[in-house]
Amino acid sequence: MNSILKKVITYLVLPACIAGLTYALVSSIMEPVQFEKHREYRKGIAVQRLKDIRDLQVAYKNVNGKYTADIDSLIMFYNEGKMKVVMQVGSQDDSVAVANTKALKKRKPKIKPEEMLKLYNEGQSLVFKIENQIAVKDTLFNDRENFIADSLAFIPFCGDSIIMASTVKKVSGVNVPLFEASMPYKSLLKGLNNQLRINLDAQCEDQGKYKGLQVGSITAPNNNAGNWE
Repeated sequence: MNSILKKVITYLVLPACIAGLTYALVSSIMEPVQFEKHREYRKGIAVQRLKDIRDLQVAYKNVNGKYTADIDSLIMFYNEGKMKVVMQVGSQDDSVAVANTKALKKRKPKIKPEEMLKLYNEGQSLVFKIENQIAVKDTLFNDRENFIADSLAFIPFCGDSIIMASTVKKVSGVNVPLFEASMPYKSLLKGLNNQLRINLDAQCEDQGKYKGLQVGSITAPNNNAGNWE
């Protein structure tokens, strides 16, 4: 081996090999760190979307008596539906108002809440409730400027459709409406390190957990809890 070749190996080849090995080592260490960083970021956005679906499903059930498995029906309910809102006027702790209300209803058994509200506004001390029908979109998420109902149909970062189901299950002899909405990691973490995602799925499977994020359950009542809670 001549001196020129030795110099090329010493000053060019060896440093390049060392740099390559160093890069590969750092990458192997940082890849799981970056995966977890991106997973947590995506999880935060996905969890908020599942919470929104849960809130909308609860409102839907209050109106319709059951949950829906159709995300389009849920979105239509938000855009066009109405829900009952009960407004308390006066206080049950006000003994004078309670007594006045009882006396008024005794004199006028069929008096309507609207008539009672008129008397209340005229200065009479009363306590009663008024039911109003309010547009769902004027009640839910109206403090969120960037809320887009149509986005509820999709799993973030991939465009895959949300997985949703509903049923009515008999629990202790009582029919209980149930729903679930799911985002598998295979969709939610699309584009990230696939082997690390497969490892995460395997870990969930070993622990008997759903391989992704899920709110509610159609197999067992869980008070509409999310599996991240």
